[in-house]
Amino acid sequence: MEASAFLIAGVIVALLAVFTVVRAVRIVPQARARNVERLGRYHRTLKPGLSLVIPYIDRVYPVIDLREQVVSFKPQPVITEDNLVVEIDTVLYFQVTDPRAAFYEIANFLQAVEQLTVTTLRNVVGSMDLEKTLTSRDTINSQLRGVLDEATGKWGLRVNRVEIKAIDPPQTIKDAMQKQMRAERDKRAAILGAEGQRQSQILTAEGDKQAAVLRAEGNRTAEILKAEGQSRAIDEVFQAVHRNDPDPGLLAYQYLQVLPQLAQGAGSTFFVIPSEVTTALQGVSRAFTESLPQSPATREQATDEGAAQAASDTAQAAEAAAQALADAARANRATPEGLRRAP
Repeated sequence: MEASAFLIAGVIVALLAVFTVVRAVRIVPQARARNVERLGRYHRTLKPGLSLVIPYIDRVYPVIDLREQVVSFKPQPVITEDNLVVEIDTVLYFQVTDPRAAFYEIANFLQAVEQLTVTTLRNVVGSMDLEKTLTSRDTINSQLRGVLDEATGKWGLRVNRVEIKAIDPPQTIKDAMQKQMRAERDKRAAILGAEGQRQSQILTAEGDKQAAVLRAEGNRTAEILKAEGQSRAIDEVFQAVHRNDPDPGLLAYQYLQVLPQLAQGAGSTFFVIPSEVTTALQGVSRAFTESLPQSPATREQATDEGAAQAASDTAQAAEAAAQALADAARANRATPEGLRRAP
């Protein structure tokens, strides 16, 4: 019996020793910390790694995370300066820099940070209207961060960033904003359409103007070239006539050759014959009845056969002229107005 009692006592002592050793050895992970109290009073903070404490005397509290943490708070109703209630959802980035202060200076630092964020947010947004609130997120974030960082410094916390995740105005305000944006888009579309039509009309007018200018310049150039060509042709003819020195009989002969062509024109019911035609015909008759003067070059190259051929041509021309005069007289008698003579 005594051996059994000693055995049980030895086992209990061994288990107690093992339990004591286990309680004396504490391992703290990286980026973590644990506060130690000795006899109810803060003694030290355990760093990452292996640490030894006195069992049953030292009390080790839960691990405190030293990494940067992200906490998202539920949307909070906030009243703006123009008396509109908006729901604002915030996200907070903070980090525990002093485990002792975070544990002993505040009972629940997460709840404290949340409430401080809500009150500060209401103070900041309460001084802005809705439009400024929707467009001033950076200003709100910076003001919140400054207030929170100053208040949480004594709690062993550092607020790195505060972000506004969402700002939800009332549904009626959303509908009004959508209508306004739709009207703005329609206005911009109408303005762009009008600008495009205006630009198109301007470009079309400019193109028509340039085309008209180019056509006018082309017509002008063509008329100038045509006039120059006619001028050169007349000059060449005049120079050729002047060089050949024609006599009046030859000119009268050419005039008579044109008369049959005038008589053959379609729709010619009467002829307007100038008064000088009679004199010209008389000159032609004399020119054909009399021998035409010859130039020195013609006298040198003339032969008997040429003289005979010239006489035959002259007789045929005289007959053609007489026939033309007879046709003109018949046409004159056929017309109701008679033969008109030019002054």
